[in-house]
Amino acid sequence: MGEIVGNGLPLLAAGGAEGKHAVSFLGVFFFLAIVLAIIFGALGIARKGYSSRVFTNRPAMLAEQLYLFLEAMCVSIIGAHGRKYVTFIGTLWLVIFVGNLVALFLAFSPTANLSFNLGMALLAVGYVQVEGVRANGLIGHLAHFAGPRLGGLLAVLVSPVIFAIEVVSEIMKNVSLSLRLYGNIFGGHEAVVAMNQLGERALIPVGEFLLPIKLLTVVVQALIFTLLTCVYLSLVTHHEEEHAEGHATAHA
Repeated sequence: MGEIVGNGLPLLAAGGAEGKHAVSFLGVFFFLAIVLAIIFGALGIARKGYSSRVFTNRPAMLAEQLYLFLEAMCVSIIGAHGRKYVTFIGTLWLVIFVGNLVALFLAFSPTANLSFNLGMALLAVGYVQVEGVRANGLIGHLAHFAGPRLGGLLAVLVSPVIFAIEVVSEIMKNVSLSLRLYGNIFGGHEAVVAMNQLGERALIPVGEFLLPIKLLTVVVQALIFTLLTCVYLSLVTHHEEEHAEGHATAHA
């Protein structure tokens, strides 16, 4: 017999923890299949050439607005040089958004898997470290963790403590990014299951009344993940923005 999970969809139980892992991996592979299908479909359309029918219809216009929104977010948070991060931020946003969207209609979702979210968090925070080294050099990036430059005895006593705290804080960014996304998506599943159980006797899928809230969560969680990534990039590349402003002033 199956049990009602997710959005009221039946799912065959597969003994214990092994069954849960099987469902999680199945969800991830299904999600990857959807992403690959979208990519190959877009490439197939692009090969036919640019046409008004394809690239000026409503979906294309919505995609353009999404790009402009992400570009404005990157520039406003990171600075003028933030435009070069639009592709990375846009990819993160699409992966999280599509993963969250799957959770609205199916009993599993990749973003309801903690390991999947932790992988994305490691990718985002790791990319921030790479950009920090690229913008400031290895020594400059490590010095960033030591806080402001101090002199004398303070540099010996205080700077190492600040450095240790900042390193731990940088590691905890992975935890906060992954747990926040996991908690909201997985928690939404659990809330739907609990409400469906309340209406089980009356055969009323009470959990479906949470769909508008879950739809809002789909967008908000994708926005929060990418917005925080922009903030992290801004913190380690602000010297690049100051250099660009100084160069523009000197040129003027």
